[in-house]
Amino acid sequence: MAVAVRAWVRRVAVGGAVLYAVTLVLGHLFYRRLLYPGAGRKDVAPPEDARLLTCVASDGVSVHALEFAGPPGARTVVYFHGNGEVAGDDVWIARELVRRGFHVVLGEYRGYGASAPGEPSEAGLYADAEAVLAALGARGIDRARIVLWGMSLGTGVAAEMAKRGRGDVLVLVAPYTSIIDVAAYHFPIAPVSLLMEERYDTLAKAPDIRARTLVLHGTRDEVVPFAMGRRVAAAIGGATFVVVEGGRHSDLFLGEGWRHFDEVRSFITR
Repeated sequence: MAVAVRAWVRRVAVGGAVLYAVTLVLGHLFYRRLLYPGAGRKDVAPPEDARLLTCVASDGVSVHALEFAGPPGARTVVYFHGNGEVAGDDVWIARELVRRGFHVVLGEYRGYGASAPGEPSEAGLYADAEAVLAALGARGIDRARIVLWGMSLGTGVAAEMAKRGRGDVLVLVAPYTSIIDVAAYHFPIAPVSLLMEERYDTLAKAPDIRARTLVLHGTRDEVVPFAMGRRVAAAIGGATFVVVEGGRHSDLFLGEGWRHFDEVRSFITR
């Protein structure tokens, strides 16, 4: 009887180990679908008040951006969107910023919207951002006139560009400490650091960021914990942290949150 029990325990242990290994393999193969859910989404044609920029990243991938003209000499806000969006979703944000006197470029990622086809990755998104910023620089838009604005996933892209000295001001909306930390928060049992190649480790980059930085985060953020935004702000020297009481992940500029557009404008132009 004891021998049979031990054999059964061994079979269960082996079966569990095999199942766990299969789960790890599948998780590694498919986690990008969770990380980049907007990849493959098509976008609407550029609106009449915007023009489509076409850039080529360092690895030869063609990427696009939407550009909204501001007044002569205006600062240029380069906006990097979240993982479930495409650039066309943020046209309303661009228009609000233009109304406040800014030139605006909505960056797009490989595999998303007008930049499809392509396979998004951390290195790829950085290359896409560099391509857009290089195109602006070639037109004489100096880094001192560049505002890097990131939302959610885009905060990691904007932070990397700020670390590389690509802008004078950095605006982070709902930033994470790292994508690994976000994944661990939502999937505490999974060994996410083993499954995922992407890191987007903003917290590690924070001490090297010299741009004037504004961080906004909602206290009821259901995607990126509020505590992560506070940690990021504390790690960037001199950063200003705006607490949005009751704010969730995607509503910080809706309703009464419209006033935050003016708050951002005041920060950028002061």
